[in-house]
Amino acid sequence: MGISGFRDKLNQLAKNATPFIFFVDFELKNPVVFSRDEIDSSEILFDFNGVTNQAEKRRESILVAIETQSDLKDEYQRKFERVHSAIKRGDSFLTNLTIKNRVKLSHSLKDVFYTSHAKYKLWYKDQFVVFSPEPFVQIKNKKIYSYPMKGTIDAAIPDASEILLGNKKEMAEHVTIVDLIRSDLSRVASKVSVEKFRYIEKLNTNKKSLLQVSSQIVGSLPDNYLEKIGDILVSLLPAGSVSGAPKPKTLSLIEATEGGDRGYYTGVCGHFDGQSLDSGVMIRFLEKENEEFYYRSGGGITSQSDWETEFEEVINKIYVPVN
Repeated sequence: MGISGFRDKLNQLAKNATPFIFFVDFELKNPVVFSRDEIDSSEILFDFNGVTNQAEKRRESILVAIETQSDLKDEYQRKFERVHSAIKRGDSFLTNLTIKNRVKLSHSLKDVFYTSHAKYKLWYKDQFVVFSPEPFVQIKNKKIYSYPMKGTIDAAIPDASEILLGNKKEMAEHVTIVDLIRSDLSRVASKVSVEKFRYIEKLNTNKKSLLQVSSQIVGSLPDNYLEKIGDILVSLLPAGSVSGAPKPKTLSLIEATEGGDRGYYTGVCGHFDGQSLDSGVMIRFLEKENEEFYYRSGGGITSQSDWETEFEEVINKIYVPVN
């Protein structure tokens, strides 16, 4: 299914108030959509803010261990320097740079699905599992909501909240993303405004607790928004928080620097219940390839970034979230 067919199917299903789930890759090459009646739980498991098809009780007692097998520091530094130079030239203000780490995983991808705790979880055909804390857009009652997330710190650091909120680089990155998302939403909605700016959420993982910074942006949709849900979603892709600004030039920079498709990593997944849509950005992502496991992670680069700090953040994001 191409992106135009994906868009049209979402429009038709929503117009008919037919519940569905979907996920779409970063490059918009392989979108997938299933009505709820078409879902085979032997191939797809999902849990989007409690809306789920999992029949088994969540196996919270499993302790999943992830061990990094790759040494990507030199590779990351080279890619960082290429992005940083482009930012200094003015080609981009903010670029989300990602890497693919080979890891040793103590359990299966399905085990990770069951034991992880996240707002947006998806396991697909034992190819990948995602356990994301980041919403993309929520659509309900003629409103569209977005919650861009930028800024992470180890919660164990003394005065972590104050350090994170006072970090000038993190502030610049967050402001840029909020402005980008506000601009994106203005293409599909009116009266777009930032309702909450830079609030902190705590995330517990199998390694440590992290603090993350989000904002809330809201806009008003037209009366016929349900029959245009596909158009709305596709016009907002790929997600600004995992691409950058300005989006077109930054996407070209990402393609040239990362050297390969991201696939479903940093794509978008979600659920429509017949009236409302909820979707998440597919970050915190484990995939299986030729019997090897890989964990993809990344972060935003600005003119104020330094490669060692950014690399540390990328490594810190290799975790499984737990209660």
